[in-house]
Amino acid sequence: MKQWYEELFENYAIKYDREKFTQGTIGECDFIEKEINYDRNTKILDLGCGTGRHSIELATRGYQVVGIDLSESLLKRAKQKALERNLQIDFQKRDARNLSFFEEFDLVIMICEGAFSLMETDEMNFQILQNSANALKSNGKLIFTTLNGLFPLFHSVKDFLNSDLQSGNATYDRNSFDLMSFRDFGTICIQDDLGNKKELQCNERYYVPSEITWLLKTLKFKNIDIFGAKLGAFSRSDRLSTEDYEMLVIANKS
Repeated sequence: MKQWYEELFENYAIKYDREKFTQGTIGECDFIEKEINYDRNTKILDLGCGTGRHSIELATRGYQVVGIDLSESLLKRAKQKALERNLQIDFQKRDARNLSFFEEFDLVIMICEGAFSLMETDEMNFQILQNSANALKSNGKLIFTTLNGLFPLFHSVKDFLNSDLQSGNATYDRNSFDLMSFRDFGTICIQDDLGNKKELQCNERYYVPSEITWLLKTLKFKNIDIFGAKLGAFSRSDRLSTEDYEMLVIANKS
């Protein structure tokens, strides 16, 4: 049986690229580049790369990137966009819970809930972090965003997700935040690239900063920093607050 995130991203690549939350690529890559000191020798793994927006932008700037994703549809779009730009990017259909990379990369990125936090169990989410650690060389860096568990304690997730909706984009309904599991359960409605309407029952895991810190320490990461994640404007000066829907996490492998 397919999970909701697998169904969601079937034939949803063009529409996905039009969603509001995908419009911050340039600024986010500016931040990533600054974090690696503009070192073009940095080998990057983009987990949950989707339509390849970060992979493509970073490859355009001269970095070697491997992008993996579970969705055939999103990867097809990524490969097409890379081909149009004459970029050599290694896009692979793989499951972030089951990777064999070992100390191959200087940087791992997971932006906009790329794989992490979408999984149906905490153990699966942890496995993605474990595989990220395994893929990194010693002193390698992990940069990712995840859902901020402080936000739903003070705000309606549904109202936030439905704010400033553009015609044709996904809509959200019947959200319910479970305080015992820190999961938000809700319904997402989309019309895919073929015009088919889908209504999916989804759930995503929200994390509080202390959880993320502990998980990463367990995996031998050091210098763990957590900030508020502003769309297209990541910054170390943005202290995380209850107003941030996402948090930005930066850590170094010991």
